[in-house]
Parts: sequence; C-alpha cells; structure tokens
Amino acid sequence: MDTIASLFSFITTPVSWVIVQFHTVYGKIFGPDTGWAWGLSIVSLVILIRICLIPLFVKQIKSTRAMQTLQPEMKKIQERYKNDKQRQSEEMMKLYKETGTNPLSSCLPILAQSPFFFALYHVLNGIATGDTIGVINESLLASARKAHIFGAPLAAKFKDGSATVQALGATVTDVRVVTAVMIVMMSASQFYTQRQLMTKNVDTTVKTPFMQQQKMLMYVFPVMFAVFGINFPVGVLVYWLTTNVWTMGQQMYVIHNNPTPGSKAQAAYLERLTKHVTNHGKARKRSERTIIKAIVAKGRDRNEFERKFINGLNKAGLAAQADGSVIQSDSQAAVQTEDGSPASAAAPKRQQPKRQSKSQRQSGAASVGSKAAGDDQPSEPTSLSKSDEPEDAKPAAPAKKQPGGGTRSKAQSGQRKGPQRPKSPSKK
Repeated sequence: MDTIASLFSFITTPVSWVIVQFHTVYGKIFGPDTGWAWGLSIVSLVILIRICLIPLFVKQIKSTRAMQTLQPEMKKIQERYKNDKQRQSEEMMKLYKETGTNPLSSCLPILAQSPFFFALYHVLNGIATGDTIGVINESLLASARKAHIFGAPLAAKFKDGSATVQALGATVTDVRVVTAVMIVMMSASQFYTQRQLMTKNVDTTVKTPFMQQQKMLMYVFPVMFAVFGINFPVGVLVYWLTTNVWTMGQQMYVIHNNPTPGSKAQAAYLERLTKHVTNHGKARKRSERTIIKAIVAKGRDRNEFERKFINGLNKAGLAAQADGSVIQSDSQAAVQTEDGSPASAAAPKRQQPKRQSKSQRQSGAASVGSKAAGDDQPSEPTSLSKSDEPEDAKPAAPAKKQPGGGTRSKAQSGQRKGPQRPKSPSKK
C-alpha cells in the first residue's frame, strides 16, 4: 500500500491540501470534528474538480456526436474489409483523421478524474489505518477519525469487521446500512444518467452498433458500482455519489438546451424554440442563434424535426438567416385581416363555371373560328341569336370560287354538303 501511495504522491498532496482548506472553512461553521465539516469538504472537492473538467466535458460531447455521425461510414468500412483487419484499422484511422475525431475523447472526463479518485481513496485509507498522508498531520488525522456521516465513519467500509469498526467508534450495523444506501443511490444515479442519454439524446434515425454498446453500458456500469462500492470507504462513496449526481444534472442541462440532432430531445427543444421565437419575433439568446445557424447551414440535409422548425417559422411570417438571426419574412404565409381571420379565409371562393349545352358550345366554337379568320371579316350571326330582319330579307352570301374555276353554292336543306359532282352535258 505504501508503494501505491508513493506512486500517487504527486496528486495525493494537492488533494489532501484542498480538503484541509475546505475543512478549515466548514469547521468554523459546523465544528472541526463533525461529519458535516469533513463530508462537505469532500463534496466541495468534487465540485471544484468537475468545474475544472467542464472544458473536457464539452469536448466529450462534441466527440460523442461526431462518433454518432460517423457510425454509418464505420459500418461500411467494417463490412467492406471484414476479412482484412489491418486494412480495416487503416481505413478507420484515415476516417478519424479526415473528420478530426478521436474515439478516446469521450473518455477524457473519466480518465482525468481517475487520479483524483485514487488520491482521495489513499487519503481516506490513511485515515482508516491511522497514517498521515499529504498535508494531513496528527491533529487532523484524529479529527477525521472522529467524523461520522449518519453514524458511519468516513474511513469505514461495508466489509469491515466489528473490531475495525469499533476502533473507529461505530457499529457494524450503522456502517453497512449507510454504505448500502449510498451504493444503491450511486448505482441508481448512474443508471438514470445513462438511460436518459439513450432514451432522449440519441439519434433515432441511425441504427448502429454504437447504440447497442451504450445500451449495454447502461446496465453494466451500475453493477460495477455495486460490486466495487462494498470495498470503498464512506468518504469515497460520498465523493462518487456527488460526482454521479453532478454528471446527471450536467447531462440533463445538455439534453434540455443542446440536444443531439435527430433525437427526441431535439424535437422537444425545437418545439419550445418555435414558440419562443414566434412570440418574440426573434432569437434572443446566443445559444438559440447558434442552433438556428447550424440548422440553416444544413440546407437539404436537415432532419424531420429541423424541417418542421423552419416551416413553423415560415407559417408565422418569419425567416431564419445564415447568421442565426430571425427576421420578418417579405412573403408572409399567414397574413391577418382586420377581424383577425387569415387572409385565405376572407378571400372569395372560386366559383365553378356553369355547364354549357351542346348548342352553346358549338356557337362558341363558331365565334372563335370567325375571330381566327380575321378581325376585318364580320362574324355571321348564329342560329340562337335574335335578328330584327326577316330571314328572307337577308342578302345571300356570295358564292365562293373553287380552285377549278367553278362555284359552290350554300347547301340547301335535304342536299348533301360538300362539293357536288358536275352534271353530265346533254347530248344534242
């Protein structure tokens, strides 16, 4: 144990110093030997570490979304080179380099947090064994051994025997009840964090092996916490429970305000954003303008929820711009009239033309033909039009000359229309 502690001495000393500084502050409020002073010191250490890890968390989100986007391409590479593992690895690395993604970026917060976790474990283990470590001297060691959280000492473990627990001034029942409750809460918070990530913040339009892996981790991580938790001191359980609760709250904030494209969380967010923008007539927050800018830049590659968002703005007479701003559209789709009803409702209905009879259609066709013949040629009255002159008073139409030099008279009633066969000359 001394060898392992010496390996982590570069981090145990800063961690112990931070805990002592927080203990000095909380000791003046709750008392130096109370569990509140030492417990809140550990909680404050977690909050400080997680605040410092926020840039890594942002990088983790970007890397995770980039990996989700690359899943279809990765699947194609795996199927294409399934018999050549070396070529498959080379193509994967080439894809990562071209897109600027790193699969290990999603693990950065956990990897960066691990040294602090081991350092805190060794500090609390030193308190349990009565050894000074880092900047914790004899007086601080004695104060920490007296501190209890709901009856359980900070350095006690679930598997500790009665002799060890009694040396710390507690009972086995108190230690096991407190540690069991904290382990259950720790596992439940981890399960809920992973579950809300899978059910709300995953692109449902793409089915990839990555989703299956995340679903498996949703059940594996809580079991791992439950198994390893029985070997952690109470102080370490306080640390891990606090960091799980922080992760859960941080995840909820990201899902609510910056969801993954194509997920259920994005559909709910864009619905809220549509109502907010239409009520105010513009995007008021910088984060809203950033999301609108990304949606406009996609163009035809928008998903179903993003197209619905753009159409909702257009119906409200608004238009999203390339810089993320929203302005009034020149061609409003829903113009309001004076009484508040849509303009489309106030416009008169289009009436269907009445059906004409056969004689009316023939007369209309005749008039169109006369117009096509020339404007200077007068149109003949139809049989349906009224005339003041009697029919026998009308002048006869001039006979039209035939190409052969003959004439063609108007067809009489009962006579066949068309050119008549000339009569044979009489024989004299």
